[in-house]
Amino acid sequence: MSSDALLTQILAQLSALQVSQQTLQAKLDAFITPGSPPSHGTPITGHHDSPISSTLLLSPSSSLSKVHLASASQASTPSDHSQTDKEREKALYPGRILLTTHPDQHGIKPFPLQWGAPDPSVRGPVICSRLPSSVKQRNALGAHSGSYSIYRALAIAMGTLNPTHKPDYSMTEPPVPIPPQPAWSDPHKIVSFDPWGHLVPQIFRKEVDELGLDVRPSIAVTKAHIKLSEIDETARKGELEVDGKIVLATRPLRNVDGTESDAYSGVEITTSKAAVEPVWYLPGVAERFGISESLLRRALFEDTGGMYPELITRPDIKVFLPPIGNLTVYIFGNPAFLSDESKELTLRNGSDVFGSDICTCKPYLVYAIEECIRCAQRGGVGLVVYFRKEGRALGEAHNTSSGTWSIISVNAGGDSADKYFKSTELIAGVKDMRFQALMPDVLHWLGIRKIDNMVSMSDMKYNAIVQSGIPILKRYDLPEHLIPPDSRVEIDAKIAAGYFTSGKAITEQDLVKTVGRTWEETEH
Repeated sequence: MSSDALLTQILAQLSALQVSQQTLQAKLDAFITPGSPPSHGTPITGHHDSPISSTLLLSPSSSLSKVHLASASQASTPSDHSQTDKEREKALYPGRILLTTHPDQHGIKPFPLQWGAPDPSVRGPVICSRLPSSVKQRNALGAHSGSYSIYRALAIAMGTLNPTHKPDYSMTEPPVPIPPQPAWSDPHKIVSFDPWGHLVPQIFRKEVDELGLDVRPSIAVTKAHIKLSEIDETARKGELEVDGKIVLATRPLRNVDGTESDAYSGVEITTSKAAVEPVWYLPGVAERFGISESLLRRALFEDTGGMYPELITRPDIKVFLPPIGNLTVYIFGNPAFLSDESKELTLRNGSDVFGSDICTCKPYLVYAIEECIRCAQRGGVGLVVYFRKEGRALGEAHNTSSGTWSIISVNAGGDSADKYFKSTELIAGVKDMRFQALMPDVLHWLGIRKIDNMVSMSDMKYNAIVQSGIPILKRYDLPEHLIPPDSRVEIDAKIAAGYFTSGKAITEQDLVKTVGRTWEETEH
């Protein structure tokens, strides 16, 4: 058989399978809602002009009888509440369930998007909305707001949010200018978020107002004050200058009766802030990790429980908004200095908000903020980038479990440095999933070309930044007096594993001697 004949036969079989699935879905719909009128939605049509929203994807082993049994079980216990929910579901989603789409379906025409184009009008907007005005022109998979998209779905289901609501950004504009940088037009430099994301209402006004497309910002920029008790204490001791520009005296506290208190009120730090949501350019992300795009798509599909089938069925769409946490940028001093190589720059990138006495993340964060402030007060600029990757991106439950195992596993004398990574590997299968290959993107977005001071002992972070083309002139770790006693386990284990240190090297023999508190000592 010739290749053309074989292809014709395959296409005929696929077409027949699709018709069969559509027929099965029609029977299922009729069984669940007998006598109901056909959908009044506007389906995207596929081959034979059949609504692909009617396609029910079943495995070869699926049987109609099993589907009927499940439906019959639901129908056997009708209630006014369930009927009301069914009516609400029909009102919210009048069309049949749209599980996936394909590039060659009638009506599908993704809005042009050229990642890395220097002109935003050529680059094009990122559109992932399934609203009727945009669904046929989607050029991105996933949903806005990352993991918080789940809460949006709940709000719609509960009736507190109109599913067709389109945000009005006419009264918004970044109060801090973050202008285009050369890296924005390099498709290899920024691949994990949209560099134009904070300027969407301005640069894509035509697409929103005239074409009616649902285009949303993925970056928000603002100004803020930071209040930290640790910084209050540093200022109280006179170790941080209250200059009235970067460090401000907090307004006096109030007593219960409303009178002004004479108690020390501390200080506040002025900062420019940017919240950045993930927008992945899949070819660039795959290249960054040294894998094929097809392997990346398959892994993302399989290991999110098959949540995004279009990762497989829509290879023409190259942008994906993953359901993960975002990153937040805090700038101390003049943001324009970030791209000025003549200015001193101090950097800390981490992933901790709260503190623990068996971890140095919080002391590192506070120390780094102080160093960033001092750098800005010297005429430079400080930068702290917070990545939502608590627990080495293993997840809080995994990280907590590994910490508990580590303490329990030691019969005499508590946690020890030589077992620090072992507990994590036994539970999670890997020491660390904070793969840093995408981390430098935000530095390129800000136009950073060199870093004078990096407050971090992580070789993974250092290597990722340097390999991306940004030199680091000086590294320094957490001063010894700021390390909590039980954090010595973590620090020594990391030094022995090859992390940067300005102090002495740690041997395997030293690790055995470094012991934290016992399980019993956690009971207070």
